[in-house]
Amino acid sequence: MTTNGVSIPPERARAAQDVAAVLAPGRRVALTTHVNADGDGVGSEVALWHLLTTRGLRAAIANPTPIPERFHFLVPNGADHSERATREIESADVVVVLDISDVSRLGDLARAITHSHTVACIDHHVSGGSLPGGPRLVAPDAAATAELVFDFANALEWPLSPDAARALYVGILTDTGAFRFANTTPRALRVAGALLERGVDPESIYASVYASAPEGRVRLMTEVLETLVVEPQHGLAWVTVPPDALQRHGATADDLDGIVEYPRSIAGVRLALLFRQLANGNVKVSFRSLGDVDVAELAAGFGGGGHRKAAGASLEGTLAEVQERVLAAAREYLNGR
Repeated sequence: MTTNGVSIPPERARAAQDVAAVLAPGRRVALTTHVNADGDGVGSEVALWHLLTTRGLRAAIANPTPIPERFHFLVPNGADHSERATREIESADVVVVLDISDVSRLGDLARAITHSHTVACIDHHVSGGSLPGGPRLVAPDAAATAELVFDFANALEWPLSPDAARALYVGILTDTGAFRFANTTPRALRVAGALLERGVDPESIYASVYASAPEGRVRLMTEVLETLVVEPQHGLAWVTVPPDALQRHGATADDLDGIVEYPRSIAGVRLALLFRQLANGNVKVSFRSLGDVDVAELAAGFGGGGHRKAAGASLEGTLAEVQERVLAAAREYLNGR
């Protein structure tokens, strides 16, 4: 099947029909994504909100954590009900989980979603997932979940409005690192091109997503980069977020986005890590890699997951304990390659 010059794999078209079967007009639908939503999670759910609302469904975004400020320009008035997310999930006829298939990444919403009647999922991660059973549009070879929402709309011949196209473009742009990462496939560029043909303005999107940083974000980045440690003999580098840095700089977890790319950019580094203490006492580890280093495999050993070049995990223990465990595993992994 080919639409707008982009071929849709048959298995994705069939999966789109399965998801659409539970999205009848008049139904109440809650859209959600993982904690600390990124551009792909937000862009995908905003685009789907436009698609469903146009077709007469009562859709609401209900996220476990607030949408980051830099993505507010995408969110229509009245669409985001995250401040009462649990109630939205519990009262919905259908819940659509986007950009994640693991219930543990849904924070305080995990229990409500586990008990929901119908849970659909649109995702591009390699992890198997632990959501309740339901229709799935999952393709780990997709560059972003936004690519799959694009396929969903086109397989069903649901028109994409300019606002929906803009949201999907943000999803693809951010998950490919502005078309720099290895997941920047020819197909991803064709999809991006099809979205541009719908009137998307790439310069204004760049300004909103990448060129509107508050001062605190830049100062936070400076402080985190001061913790940089490099082990050239292993091709390993890491940075650590000081425990009180976010509060001191008036920053959020979203302001850490992209910092781990700096240690990854050092010549000879094959694996870069970022360590951050979470409010619940766990330590979040972000993994990034180059070459043949599969960080999804490495993160899976700590109960995490993601993609070959970008993954994450949340571990119990003190910051020092988690760093010792993860760095030891990272060195052993790198030395074996």
